Amino acid sequence: MELCYQLPVLPLDRPVPKHVLSRRGAISFSSSSSLFGAPDPRQLSQRRGAISYDSSDQTALYIRMLARAESAGTIPARRIRRLFSFQRHLLSSRLLRGAPHLNPLHILDEDYCGQAKCMLEKVGSWNFDIFLFDRLTNGNSLVFLTFNLLNQYGLIELFQLDMVKLRRFLVLVQEDYHNQNPYHNAVHAADVTQAMHCYLREPKLAQSLTSFDILLGLLAAATHDLDHPGVNQPFLIKTNHYLAALYRNTSVLENHHWRSAVGLLRETELFSNLPAEDSLSIERQLGSLILATDISRQNEYLSRFRTHLDENDLCLGNASHRHFVLQMALKCADICNPCRPWELSKQWSEKVTDEFFHQGDIEKKYKLEISPLCDSEANTIASVQIGFMTYVVEPLFAEWARFSDTRLSQTMLGHLGLNKASWSAMEPEASGSSEEGESEPGRATDEPSSRVLSQGSQES
Repeated sequence: MELCYQLPVLPLDRPVPKHVLSRRGAISFSSSSSLFGAPDPRQLSQRRGAISYDSSDQTALYIRMLARAESAGTIPARRIRRLFSFQRHLLSSRLLRGAPHLNPLHILDEDYCGQAKCMLEKVGSWNFDIFLFDRLTNGNSLVFLTFNLLNQYGLIELFQLDMVKLRRFLVLVQEDYHNQNPYHNAVHAADVTQAMHCYLREPKLAQSLTSFDILLGLLAAATHDLDHPGVNQPFLIKTNHYLAALYRNTSVLENHHWRSAVGLLRETELFSNLPAEDSLSIERQLGSLILATDISRQNEYLSRFRTHLDENDLCLGNASHRHFVLQMALKCADICNPCRPWELSKQWSEKVTDEFFHQGDIEKKYKLEISPLCDSEANTIASVQIGFMTYVVEPLFAEWARFSDTRLSQTMLGHLGLNKASWSAMEPEASGSSEEGESEPGRATDEPSSRVLSQGSQES
């Protein structure tokens, strides 16, 4: 089966026409001698694509352009490195066609591919370093990790997913995350997807979930923050953003993430081989999962979860109960950063607080009311994290541990306690107040403050 499209070939020393840059598509670059055939390899930064180029037959696997055209100026080295990653797409293309990789162009990236492959062998580890994996894949962690998991669960074969459509869908998803966001970017989506994988492997879920459930869980994790603007819902509402008007100020971001994901599913026709009613069912249930990540509905979901556990009436043979557990798993995966090992958790805490403070700076600039926890002069990373852990994370993960009392659940709670202690040591004034509710975190914090929920809506 031929997996490549015939594409126009442009010499490396010729500028890419503007009408080509503005369309959805891919460009292959010709090089008669070597990978770096241009006088200056940095000229590649003007070509907005990561393309698998095959010099033997001049075909390329369809890969979405990675970014919009950059304005004139210095291009970050990270962006340039990503442009060179087309070699591993070439390798994928050849492997999918069953062709031997005789072309030596892939050798330059072989070492990195090998390291990334070794990491994927331990993708079920709670200590998985998504930052390292993202570097090893040249910023393509979401594509590689999600593709690997779908294949690992046998979902590609089971649902007869077209490889090219799937690859195109994943690249489109990755591109539609805003990498200029410190926190809500494709790396966060990859991290949530990896966490969801860990939860799907837990005994209660592994024994009960269907392949359809697993497919939904992974897709929801990968797309749950799609096209996130880097600001929270209150900001969109008070600035009269069109999304707030479109969704009537209700779960604005979550509705947008869901509708964006549906748009990409339809654009790529990923499920075109399935009956129409099945495709619509996937879209609806995907929306139900993504909408569950709205932190303003945290108490609603947590109370329902707690009631089920108190009455011991969760029946995972029931499709609606399984779907509810998937919703809770996605909620946990979305805010699991405080439950990671300190060296990973600390990085996420710094990134999300950086995003909060950036929003606060915008609000100050335009003389808007500063959102809770977004004022860099009144808050610190430690104070923000202690509040979030106490009022949002601890209650949720305490109930999850009641549902799934496993080694992973205990590990997450252990990291959560240690990380909170580490932040408390940096914020002595907060230590006393944070210790008051530690005796029974799952019960003592039924009503998180509006300030923390506002923060959570941005962090989720």
